[in-house]
Amino acid sequence: MPPLTRFFVKTSLVYLVAALLVGLLLAAPAVLPVPAAVAVLAPTYFHLLMVGWIAQLIFGIVYWMFPKYTKEQPHRSERLAWAVYVLLNVGLLLRVVGEPLLAWVGGAAGWLLVLSALLQWLAGMGFVVNTWPRVKER
Repeated sequence: MPPLTRFFVKTSLVYLVAALLVGLLLAAPAVLPVPAAVAVLAPTYFHLLMVGWIAQLIFGIVYWMFPKYTKEQPHRSERLAWAVYVLLNVGLLLRVVGEPLLAWVGGAAGWLLVLSALLQWLAGMGFVVNTWPRVKER
């Protein structure tokens, strides 16, 4: 398993644990006195689960398991794949911070979400560019 795949998979597992903790916090008001402000974490929960765990796990496994691009470059561009990892995670962390901030204080925190979305979009485009040529007939 390539080192980048291990990074993707292990990071995805960290995000899974984080998402489950946020989900537990979101469910807690049913039985515990929890501040109402916790409800704004719902989008954070969704992003941790879908981008942090599922998308990241898929990216890592695809990088590892899809057909080789060439013998010299089996995973195509390793540099682009690492850039995808960094962009995806920085974008997600900005989302995790920016989403609650926007709900609680508003204003300039919206720019964190815009930057987050841009970084995640760039990660997605990098993933597609790096993976597309590896999807081929035998």
